[in-house]
Amino acid sequence: MMEGVRQRIVRVAIAAVAIALLLFAVPLAVIMRTALFDDERRELEGAALQAAVRIDPDFAHDDPVELPPNEQQVGVYDVGSRLRSGHGPKTGDPVVQRAAAGSVADGQIGGELIVAVPVTSQEKVVGVVRAAQPVQVIWNRVLLAWLALAALAGAAFGVAVLVARRQARHLSAPLEALAETSERIAAGDLTVRADPSSIPEIGRVAETHNAMVDELGNMLQRERDFTAHASHQLRTPLTGLQLGLETAQEQAAQDPGFDLRPALQEAGDRAEQLHRTIDDLLQVARLPSDQWAAAEPIPLEDVLADAERRWHGPFANQGRRLTMRRRQGMATAEVPGRVVGQILDILLDNATRHGLGAVTVTARDISDAAAIDIADEGSLSGPTTELFARDASSDSGHGIGLGLARSLAEACGGRLYLASEAPTTFSLVLRLNHDDEKPG
Repeated sequence: MMEGVRQRIVRVAIAAVAIALLLFAVPLAVIMRTALFDDERRELEGAALQAAVRIDPDFAHDDPVELPPNEQQVGVYDVGSRLRSGHGPKTGDPVVQRAAAGSVADGQIGGELIVAVPVTSQEKVVGVVRAAQPVQVIWNRVLLAWLALAALAGAAFGVAVLVARRQARHLSAPLEALAETSERIAAGDLTVRADPSSIPEIGRVAETHNAMVDELGNMLQRERDFTAHASHQLRTPLTGLQLGLETAQEQAAQDPGFDLRPALQEAGDRAEQLHRTIDDLLQVARLPSDQWAAAEPIPLEDVLADAERRWHGPFANQGRRLTMRRRQGMATAEVPGRVVGQILDILLDNATRHGLGAVTVTARDISDAAAIDIADEGSLSGPTTELFARDASSDSGHGIGLGLARSLAEACGGRLYLASEAPTTFSLVLRLNHDDEKPG
C-alpha cells in the first residue's frame, strides 16, 4: 500500500514538473528561434551597410567595387537591379527592388534570408547592396540552441524525479510507521504509540491516532475493571444465596414438614441484592469517572438506611451488631448514591470477613464535606502498605475490594483511607454541594 502512495506522489510530482517544463520550454524555444533570426538580420544589415560605405558613387560607370570579406553573400546592384559585383542573382530580386525605392528591405526568397540596403549619392539612390545567408545555416543554429535547451530541461527533469522520490519516501515514511503501529494495535498491543511527525498534517493524524488508542485502552480497562468489580461484588451474595438454599434443602430433606418460606424469603432478598448490585455496577461502568461525583445524588440518610437494611441480616447471623449513627444536619446531605452504596457494601463486606465484634457506621459533617467512618472491634495484624492494592489479595486477606472502594471514592472526588488499625476503622470523605442541600 505504501508503495502505491509513493508511486502516486512521484507521478504527481513528475507530471507537475513536466507541465512546468513544457510551459517554460516551448515559449522559450520560440523566443530563441525568433532571436536567432533577428540577430542574423541585424548581421546581414550590418554587412550590407559596411559594404555600402565603401562603394564609390561612380561605380555605375564601371568603376571597380571592393567589398569587405565576410561570411554572408554580399552583392552590389545598380538602380536597374543588375548585379555589378559580389554574389547574388544577376537580376535583383523583389527585396533588391524594394530597397531601390530608398529604404532598407528584408525577406526570405529561395531558401535565403536577404537584407538589401540602398546606396545614395546627393539624395539619390545610385545602387543597392544585397546581403544574404542561407536559412538552413540559421536553422542549424536554432537546432543547436534547442538541443542545449532540451538537455537543460532533461537535467532539470532528472533532478526533479530524484527530489520527488526522496520527498515521496519522506512523506510516506511516517504513514508507513503509522500503519505498522496500527497493525500492532490490531494484534493486541495497546502499549505502542505513533511517533510525532515533522509534517503538520501527518502529526495531527498521529496525535489523533494516539488519543483514539488511549481512549480505547481506557474503555478496555473499564471493561476489565467492571468484570473484576462484578465478580468481586457478586461473589458474596451468590455464596450467601447458595449456602442458604443448600441449608434449606438439607433441612427439608431431614424434616418433610420444614417451613421453606423463611429460606425462600431470604433467597428472594439476596436475589434482589444481586439485581441491585448488577444495576449499580452497570451504571458506574457506563459513566466516565469524571461524572461519577454528580451521578444520581441521593440523600445520605437514604444511602445509610439501604446499607443497614442490606447488612443487618448478615451481621445478625454472625451474632454481631450493626449500628448506624448520624450527626445532626447530615440527613439531607446529598451524595452520589450508587457509588457510595457500592463503597459501603465493600467496607461492610470486609468487616464481615475480617473484622470482629460490633460494627459502627458514623456519618459526620466536616466543613464542606461529609465523613463516613466504618469501625469494628478488630485490629490489623499485618502490614498496611498494600491494603488497598487491587492486583491480588494481600497477606492480611484484604484483596480487590478495598482497592476498588478507594478507586470509586477518588473517582467521585472523595477519599478513602485507614483511620485506625485498632480498632479497625476506615473513613470515607465526600465533598458536598451545599447549594443542593435542603434546609434541616
